[in-house]
Amino acid sequence: MAKKAAKKAAKKSVKRPVYRLKDPIEEQMTPPQKALRDAISSGPRGIRKKLNGPFAIWLQAPEFGDLAQRLGAHVRYNTALSPRQSEFAILCTGQKWKAQYEWFAHEPMALKAGVKPQTVKDIKAGRLPKGAPKDERAIYDFIQELYKTRRVSDKNYKRVHSFLGDRGMVELIGIMGYYTLISMTLNVFRADLPDNAPLPFPEPA
Repeated sequence: MAKKAAKKAAKKSVKRPVYRLKDPIEEQMTPPQKALRDAISSGPRGIRKKLNGPFAIWLQAPEFGDLAQRLGAHVRYNTALSPRQSEFAILCTGQKWKAQYEWFAHEPMALKAGVKPQTVKDIKAGRLPKGAPKDERAIYDFIQELYKTRRVSDKNYKRVHSFLGDRGMVELIGIMGYYTLISMTLNVFRADLPDNAPLPFPEPA
């Protein structure tokens, strides 16, 4: 009993980032803000009762937000990568940035797309997912090298190119770039998780 109580107390004491913006209420939305909301709901993501995460943040700059969400819809739904490969790359990017909301949103999507639960655990912990399929391990090494050296070796480029081709290589970088934008946006403005869900990563002291 004492251990359970201690765990509950520890969860309650976890430092949560305080959101830096104030979301506009419906009655105060400008026409561009309403247009952004409607564009997101009418797209492949589907109708949302309330914008959250990066979409809520982009209401502060709706013209920019509309361009960004259109790019996001393309890189998420219309690339040469399979949903599994795409979600795998998104998790790798989110882990690099320790983006709480991004991981919270995309972990279940990755699992649904076919990324193995142990692979998800390994990525979250910053470990090489040794049990992952060959294509995922190649993407993992590619992303790790690019973040570490700001370059990619011929070896790692050829490994990924062998199954993605030219178009897929360009779109993989697009996915990484878009979700880096998302991660930076979430981290800077401290987007919190719905329903006070547990934070996937420890926050810096």
